[in-house]
Amino acid sequence: MADKEARGKRPNIIKQIIQIYNYTYAEDKQLPWFLAGAFALPVVLMIVLGIVFNWSILSWIMFMVTAIMLGLLLFTIVLTRRADRVGYAKIEGQPGASVSVLSNINRAGFNFPQEPAWIDPKTKDAIWRGTGYNGIYLLGEGDYARVNKAMNRQEQSIKGVTAGSHIPVYRIMVGTGPKQVRLKNLRRTVMKCKSYIPTNHKNGLMARIHPRQRFFLTKAELETLNDRLRTLQAKNGYGIPKGIDPNRPQKVSRRAMRGR
Repeated sequence: MADKEARGKRPNIIKQIIQIYNYTYAEDKQLPWFLAGAFALPVVLMIVLGIVFNWSILSWIMFMVTAIMLGLLLFTIVLTRRADRVGYAKIEGQPGASVSVLSNINRAGFNFPQEPAWIDPKTKDAIWRGTGYNGIYLLGEGDYARVNKAMNRQEQSIKGVTAGSHIPVYRIMVGTGPKQVRLKNLRRTVMKCKSYIPTNHKNGLMARIHPRQRFFLTKAELETLNDRLRTLQAKNGYGIPKGIDPNRPQKVSRRAMRGR
């Protein structure tokens, strides 16, 4: 009886795909052509190869089944990416959208608290501070010049708790301007951030061969850094503009962006 109830609660994959398609098609009218092309590509390719190499009946069956499976896989990938693209476009520019998108990568050692490190009560410009094994990240939303000045002050505060270390601070301005990162590219930009530090080899030959190395924090060092930044956050605090609750920013997930 319990097994029947569990099976009844399982999501209907076909129904979900239809919902995602309808949600995406409302904003992306070229979607059917992309999906048809993605599915047809491996099928057409296999047909051409079968004609050229004169496959046997068994080979035709085996490779056509493979082509259909690949077509379905490409269909799903294209639908997912187009749906994400529509979802990002809908939430782009909303307060807290950047940190909400990055909440999905908290597993790989990244930590992006929902509370802003700084927020302007008048303009609603804001900065979020995150960490990872590669260092510290400052995410800015709002006017580029104003946020950049605020980031200068944030870096000075951070140096107070990281003095004597090589921990890098990465600045990422989120927006649609020429010096800003689009929301759809934010995750990739964060993942690509990396720094190098000198190896300081005592051997001259080794120093020339291997002059620098990739910067990485250990798990213990990252935990210590997070503790210090939490203390800094509690000490400095932040202002709360009207109409925004920084403790409850808009939660954004892949399902929400696809209308599910």
